[in-house]
Amino acid sequence: MIRQAVNKTELAKELGISRSSLYYQPKRAALDEEVKRQIESVLVDHPAYGHKRIALELKLNKKRILRVMKKFGVKPYRRRAKPPYKKKDKGKRASPYENLIEKMKIDRPGLVWVTDFTYIRFQERFVYLATVIDLFTREVVGINISRYHNRFLVMGAVLNALEKNPPSKIIHSDQGSEYDSKDFIGLVESLDIKISLSHKSSPWENGHQESFFGHLKGEAGDFDRFETLGELIEEIYQMMYYYNNQRIHSKLKMPPVEFRNKYRKENIKSKS
Repeated sequence: MIRQAVNKTELAKELGISRSSLYYQPKRAALDEEVKRQIESVLVDHPAYGHKRIALELKLNKKRILRVMKKFGVKPYRRRAKPPYKKKDKGKRASPYENLIEKMKIDRPGLVWVTDFTYIRFQERFVYLATVIDLFTREVVGINISRYHNRFLVMGAVLNALEKNPPSKIIHSDQGSEYDSKDFIGLVESLDIKISLSHKSSPWENGHQESFFGHLKGEAGDFDRFETLGELIEEIYQMMYYYNNQRIHSKLKMPPVEFRNKYRKENIKSKS
């Protein structure tokens, strides 16, 4: 039996739809698969997290997280029994760390590092970028890029900062679980760095990082213009170099590296 070639224009007309609709491939399945991977990544470190906490970790809508978990049958670990508690006693463990830089005068490089991470959506996947910024010079001193959202992402950024810089006196972040992990705390404390944390639900207390990521994404444009992940990563590193060495910072009135070199030169003069 010889099949006759289908004329897509006539078929679309017969079905009462546009011709382009015949070529459409739904992206929902691919996006759901990616969200499922990220949910599973969170559950590796936090097996008892429900959909609400996972949503906070991934910074995604909790209804979407719940839908994807039900779709793929992803369930958190549940203990067999829980001790009784009163509703008013319910709440998260208070962090032993305070915001040390809230009223602090930052007057030299290497005194305070601030750190955070963000996600970049690329070809129906998520790529995570963590950075460490010197709060005095505004220079990005550490960077790490990963396909996964966990403690190793933020630890990698700190380790990268240490390749060319001595440890800072203080490192400041928000209260994300990555920064509350035993591995991250152990790394920082082994370097004799004091930990400073923003208060819960207070993103403005780490506003320099928030602002940096906002400008980065705004100036980067459409990340999907790159064909491969390698091209995207190369572009991110080029943007970091541009930000540090060429882009004039509005507060500093010069690029961060130039400001840092100027400070060191003036500091040497004042001591001589």
